[in-house]
Amino acid sequence: MPSTNPRNYDATASRKVAFLGLGVMGYPMAGHLALAGHSVTVFNRTASKAQAWCAEYGHTAGPRQAATPRLAAQGADIVFCCVGNDEDLRSVTLGADGAFAGMAPGSIFVDHTTASAEVARELYGAAKALGLRFIDAPVSGGQAGAQNGLLTVMCGGDQDAFDAVQPAAMAFSRAFTRMGDAGAGQLTKMVNQICIAGLVQGLSEAIAFGQRAGLDMPLVLDVIGKGAAQSWQMDNRGKTMVAGQFDFGFAVDWMRKDLGLVLAEAQRNGARLPVTALVDQFYGDVQQMGGKRWDTSSLIKRLR
Repeated sequence: MPSTNPRNYDATASRKVAFLGLGVMGYPMAGHLALAGHSVTVFNRTASKAQAWCAEYGHTAGPRQAATPRLAAQGADIVFCCVGNDEDLRSVTLGADGAFAGMAPGSIFVDHTTASAEVARELYGAAKALGLRFIDAPVSGGQAGAQNGLLTVMCGGDQDAFDAVQPAAMAFSRAFTRMGDAGAGQLTKMVNQICIAGLVQGLSEAIAFGQRAGLDMPLVLDVIGKGAAQSWQMDNRGKTMVAGQFDFGFAVDWMRKDLGLVLAEAQRNGARLPVTALVDQFYGDVQQMGGKRWDTSSLIKRLR
């Protein structure tokens, strides 16, 4: 492995892979695949981002840029993808220029987009009809997790496809786990977002309350962070919330998209999500305040 490799990658057989979508998550994820010794072809709707990626990883095993998802997927054992939403996902998989049209029978499409369980099942069926395999694999860990190669990945799909993908995907993962059949990865990500929504609102109310009470909130967080109130959100966002810093992390616009998927799925399955629905409205308030790109911890802005 090159000396510039920031991680101690496990030795795995080099695979020919493609990566579609080089946003804040996909760009470093594709980079970890290249640094792990895989031959990576990338596609991005804005071609300049793909050009920049190829320039950055030019010292690795044959990075190259393709003009369409179909061309990127040709000859790939595994096609990874991380785009914006259901329609973006359909646009890079289906149709004459979609990845499915370029993939060889038996190859595997791994979707890291946070999308609906419905589209995951739809594309699983479309792939199967073409002799392809499909894994829905949304991620948790944010931009920092992608950059550090420490994402938690929740997968839905067939066991054999999962087993074939896992060694390569560990290049950017701390955990890569099969949760069940097609759609189970997306449903697990929805559970994750429900938990986060309630935690961030609770943390926002606690900090705002403590500040009104005149407490030294950094000290308060240090103390209660050693007890039952501890959480990832408190450890990583508590003190920046106190300081009013929201220029990093997972954007409010993205969280609202995710919570929209959650609430739509809840309508289908009958789950009752009163707190999640309320927090979704609170994020709408933050958007109206101009906070569309603020970190999700900006919920506290409503309370000040």
